[in-house]
Amino acid sequence: MQVQDIMTSNPVCCGGNTTIQEAAKLMAERSIGALPVLNDAGEPMGIVTDRDICCGAVAEGKSGDTAVSEVMSTDVLTTSPEEDVSSCCNKMEERQVRRAVVTDGEGKCCGMVAQADVAREAQGAETADLVQKVSQPEGRSGCC
Repeated sequence: MQVQDIMTSNPVCCGGNTTIQEAAKLMAERSIGALPVLNDAGEPMGIVTDRDICCGAVAEGKSGDTAVSEVMSTDVLTTSPEEDVSSCCNKMEERQVRRAVVTDGEGKCCGMVAQADVAREAQGAETADLVQKVSQPEGRSGCC
């Protein structure tokens, strides 16, 4: 099975200047927990999660006008639509991330694959491994 078989195509995205309030509103309207942050060429430059907004912005007293570029994660895991799901899962496990941005041959965002997508579509053992390894504590305490 390939990533393209389970990914969300054409995900909701935002730009680096999008405010955290606008991003949070998009997430609430679409019932999603993350947005790829794209540059003007459509290439991923980061990913902003509901957790980034809550723990990285609100908890620090930042205003709703704060740009997502100030709170997003810039170390984005990317994958291709043709990559094998098990290979993608291995990368997610190694990096302990729940989402990967899918990029086309030109490096532009064309999808997202999340732990939930794997849980819905992949084999039981693959899902169990991913959930277990991504959920291992990183040695940090607190919300972030």
